[in-house]
Amino acid sequence: QVQLVESGGGLVQAGGSLRLSCAASGSIFSINTMGWYRQAPGKQRELVAGITPCGSKNYADSVKGRVTISRDNAKNTVYLQLNNLKSEDTAVYYCNLGNPISGYWGQGTQVTVSS
Repeated sequence: QVQLVESGGGLVQAGGSLRLSCAASGSIFSINTMGWYRQAPGKQRELVAGITPCGSKNYADSVKGRVTISRDNAKNTVYLQLNNLKSEDTAVYYCNLGNPISGYWGQGTQVTVSS
């Protein structure tokens, strides 16, 4: 059984930064793609960033240049550095292990950006 626990969310002013963390239990972290998704009120969940087991990264166009995803396989943890936050970044952020259809999800962490 895999469990994912996100942390690091909070309230921040526009232009500020946050670092989200997602710690995974189990032994399959290092061989799986990890993703950060977000869901704003009234909107569908969307991919923010993903990172493959070998470290290849992809980002949503809306966050390119402001967001960095990274992983530490020794700690079974994936990170999301959010910089220059905007009000439209306000959402619940979720991490995903594997893929969004059949993979595992964390409980989410709220990011609120005040303007």
